[in-house]
Amino acid sequence: MAGTDHLYSGSRSIPQRTMTRQYVGALDSGTTSTRFMVFDRQGQAVIQAQKEHAQIFPAQGWVEHDPMEIWKNVCEVIRAALQRGDLTAQDFAAIGITNQRETTVIWERKTGLPVYNAVVWQDVRTAGICAAWQADGLEPEVSRVTGLPISPYFSASKIHWILDHIAEGWSRAQRGELCCGTIDTWLLWHLTADQRFNTDVTNASRTMYMDLQTLAWDPGLLQTLGIPECLLPDIQPSSHPEAYGCTSLQGPLAGSVPIGGVLGDQQAATVGQTCFSPGEAKNTYGTGCFVLLNTGREIVRSQNGLVTTVAYAFGQAPPAYALEGSIAMGGATIQWLRDEMAMIATAAESEEWATRVPDSGGCYLVPAFSGLLAPHWRSDARGVLVGLTRYVTKAHVVRAALEAICYQSREVLDAMQRDSGMPLASLHVDGGATANDFLMQLQADIQGVEVVRPRCAETTSLGAAYAAGLAVGYWSSLTELRENYREDHRWQPRTAPQEREAGYRQWRKAVVRTLDWTDPNSR
Repeated sequence: MAGTDHLYSGSRSIPQRTMTRQYVGALDSGTTSTRFMVFDRQGQAVIQAQKEHAQIFPAQGWVEHDPMEIWKNVCEVIRAALQRGDLTAQDFAAIGITNQRETTVIWERKTGLPVYNAVVWQDVRTAGICAAWQADGLEPEVSRVTGLPISPYFSASKIHWILDHIAEGWSRAQRGELCCGTIDTWLLWHLTADQRFNTDVTNASRTMYMDLQTLAWDPGLLQTLGIPECLLPDIQPSSHPEAYGCTSLQGPLAGSVPIGGVLGDQQAATVGQTCFSPGEAKNTYGTGCFVLLNTGREIVRSQNGLVTTVAYAFGQAPPAYALEGSIAMGGATIQWLRDEMAMIATAAESEEWATRVPDSGGCYLVPAFSGLLAPHWRSDARGVLVGLTRYVTKAHVVRAALEAICYQSREVLDAMQRDSGMPLASLHVDGGATANDFLMQLQADIQGVEVVRPRCAETTSLGAAYAAGLAVGYWSSLTELRENYREDHRWQPRTAPQEREAGYRQWRKAVVRTLDWTDPNSR
């Protein structure tokens, strides 16, 4: 990205006192847990604390979180990290925030209390709302303006559902009594001394309301969908020295620290992997899997089931855009094996069981438990386990679950190559599941390219730290961030091409079996 290397040179708004402070903090509020990580100038994590929050499943296909539990956990992990490192607010140049995207919270402006649980990105209860919008012919305009298909995945239909199901929801929204945002906005409101009501362009680009070109809420879509603009936060750059304010003296940091940057989790991982040039891509293996390909200043419209999104926007520099493929069930597939199926006691055991057999024994798992995202976008799909015989054991099923993560990633990566016209030379990976060496070798074998893991697997948190540190001058340029990158390991594909393609053909047959299991018009 030309012109974005030195982002804030000459800015008088940068507090010079931050230049001498030792660390940058990153608050990462994800789908299953919240962590606070502390990074030094070399991009090395020096301390962290993490805590899981409850997954609430009120009905089939519904997924919720308690916003107050998330806020409580934020306070606990920040205080725990400070205590472990013997740190205070005075040790931080800035902190950044990264978050699960699309997950939607609505709260009272007066009290700061949520009016309903957060409706999570995985939730598909709004399939009927989306089907009605599609029947009304709204999808071409939504796609043109926002780069997104109409899907329960994004925030727009979640907002409608909540307003429909709380007392006087729409009238309260029109009167300005309610605030709505993704998790970044919810946390900013509570962290800042002046209750900042902001979001960044990457999170806003996932709502189905933001114009990709103007980086503003689109008046036409808001009017068509009946959303008052006062309900929504102000949109800011991903990295900015003033936009997000400072932490409250009464908050978990017990001091005033600039909040220098905000990024949705997958864009944060892109920044943490230093994918700053067009053509550079990463895959994050978290609760879901998310592949982003930097397309630079060009807005590339997908013809193969991907979405167009904002990769990041630093300061006053032009934004970088990306193609993205989103997969709902990545690490969550391993959690399903552990928690719902009781096939393994810990996530680490998945590698042990999978290596007991040479292959999956002809069985294939498609974990479409809440529908299929990219490149299919089928909220009516449900999970299947096919190809079962008496030969198949628990070890085969566990291996099939790991293979499912890789096959889903391949579907997205293949679509990305068709859209961009760029061959994939290697795949840069990050996220908690990359600690599974066997899974990474499977990915190399199934994709047929080398897989590269950095030393810092938690690049989502690192990207949030980078955005915050750039804003206050802790790091001076993108070049300095690139110099921090350290490779940990590479995996070369070992499977013969014929075997690779035969397995992929069977996988695609299994995907067909997931479709048309639910009525998209039911609510």
